[in-house]
Amino acid sequence: MLLRSHHGSLADVRVLHHREQGGSWPMLFWRPGAERRMISSALLGGGLGGRGWVLNVQVPPGYARLDAERHLAELAGRAGAEGPGVGLMTAARVLDRCLAVDEGVEALVTAGIGVHGWAAAPGAGSGGPLPAGTINILVSVPVALSDAALVNAVATATEAKVQALRDAGVDASGTPTDAVCVAAAPPPPGRPAAVEPFAGPRSLWGARLARAVHRATYLACTRTAAAGG
Repeated sequence: MLLRSHHGSLADVRVLHHREQGGSWPMLFWRPGAERRMISSALLGGGLGGRGWVLNVQVPPGYARLDAERHLAELAGRAGAEGPGVGLMTAARVLDRCLAVDEGVEALVTAGIGVHGWAAAPGAGSGGPLPAGTINILVSVPVALSDAALVNAVATATEAKVQALRDAGVDASGTPTDAVCVAAAPPPPGRPAAVEPFAGPRSLWGARLARAVHRATYLACTRTAAAGG
């Protein structure tokens, strides 16, 4: 079910640009208004805590800067970001982002699937820069979630991503550099304990999150595949 955009909606993400390796590259900047409780696997601002913005930066294929975290912080500052936030990077075309909404839960996905595979694969892992790919998932939930529910929301989003890849005909669980960020509303004023305790796929808000992430990821992956990667 698609709902009308509200203040701080992911539909209102701003498109900005930065220079890298002699070219101009787009980046998506989202500022939800009031600070949100976010959990993320992002390079910049990863972990769990209060965050006021999210930046998803497209970089050129072959990007191999070893100071990516500092680079993201610099770009966020140029975008006007203040305070703590989340910074993501991808070689995927961020202008091809896909948005899906389910009963108030929004999911915005950028996808590059040229380099993909299964999580449980033979061989040693790498400690250095990985090949460009990346499915970046940003979710906005309009209710407050407990810390445990935020962790659960990341797991639910990841399950939905894998389901979407399967449905899109991609024989993989993801790319080596996928990232997730879930932003939940702050608790109501004067009611710090008024939080949702669950976000698994069969919970009320987890089910909505799963459907939104599945739809946005499926659309992003099929669009990327049609464009050749």
